[in-house]
Amino acid sequence: MGGSESTPQTETARPPEFDQPWRETPWGNKELLEKNLRELKLSDSNVKYIRILLAGEVGAGKSSFINSVSSAFKRRITTDALADNAGAAGTSFTKTYRTYYIRNGESVLPFVFNDIMGLESDYSPKESRGAHPEDIPKAKESRGAHPEDIAKALEGLLHEGHNFNPIASANKNDCKSETSPEDLTYCLVYVIAADKISMMTSDVIKKMRYIRQKASSLEIPQVIIMTMVDEVCPLVRKDLRKIYTSKKIKEKMQECSNSVGVPVSHIFPVKNYHEEIDTQNDVDVLILRALTQIVQIADDLVNRRKRKC
Repeated sequence: MGGSESTPQTETARPPEFDQPWRETPWGNKELLEKNLRELKLSDSNVKYIRILLAGEVGAGKSSFINSVSSAFKRRITTDALADNAGAAGTSFTKTYRTYYIRNGESVLPFVFNDIMGLESDYSPKESRGAHPEDIPKAKESRGAHPEDIAKALEGLLHEGHNFNPIASANKNDCKSETSPEDLTYCLVYVIAADKISMMTSDVIKKMRYIRQKASSLEIPQVIIMTMVDEVCPLVRKDLRKIYTSKKIKEKMQECSNSVGVPVSHIFPVKNYHEEIDTQNDVDVLILRALTQIVQIADDLVNRRKRKC
C-alpha cells in the first residue's frame, strides 16, 4: 500500500492594504487647501503669527519638512532650511535656533516654524568598540539638543540664533527676560521617520517624553509628522494615494503613537521633497493637509489663551 504524500498548506499572505482608505484625503483640492492657508485669520488679532516648533531625531526630516511646506506654496522646490544627509553622519546638521517664515508674495503667512538641533542618543563607551582609545569618552556624554533648551523654546525664551550645547542648557543670562505672544509656541511637532521608528533608542524616546510632559504642562498641543513613508511601503512608493489604504503605514503610525504617546488622530504621514526637481500634486496635498491640521490645532490654543486674558 502506498501512502500519498501530504502537501503542506501554504499560509495565505496577508493583503498589504485595506479595501477602502481609513482616512479621507482631498487629493483633488490642492488649490483650496492652499487658498485656505493663505487666507487664514487667527482667533486673536493681537497674535501676528503662530509659532510651530519642530523636534525629532537626527535625520528625521525636520528641515526637509519646512522646505516641503515652502515648496508647496511657491510651487517649486526650495531649500530655505539647509538640510543634510544626517543619517550618514549620525549628527545634527542644524546647530542653531532659527525661525522660518512662509511667504505669500511679499507678505508673511500667519504661521512660522522653528527648527532646532536634532535629538540624539547619549554616547556611551559601550558603543565605541573598535574605536581608537583617545576617541572613547571616559563616561556617558550628552549629544544632540538639550531637552531643557527645547523646554525653554516652548516658552519662547530662546533668542534667535541661539547655539545649542548638548552638555548644558541655556542659562538665565542667555534667555529672554520678557516674551511676546509671538514668541510662544502654539504647537509642538515631533518629526519621526517611518523607517527609523523601530530603531529609536530609549535615550531619544525618553527625551521626547520629557519634552511632551513639558508641553502638556503648558497646554501646548502636539502632533507627529511621520516622514519617509515611501521607504517603508512599496505600495506607497509606487502610488502615494495608497497612503491610507496601506496597512504598513497604519502600523507605523500606531508604533509612533505607542512610543511618544500622541494619539493616531494627531499623526500625519507625509513624503518630504528629497530628490525631486519639481513639485508634485499628491506630495503637496499631504503636506498642506497636515499643515492645515497643525494650524487649526494651534489656533485653538490661541483662542483659549485669548479667553483667559
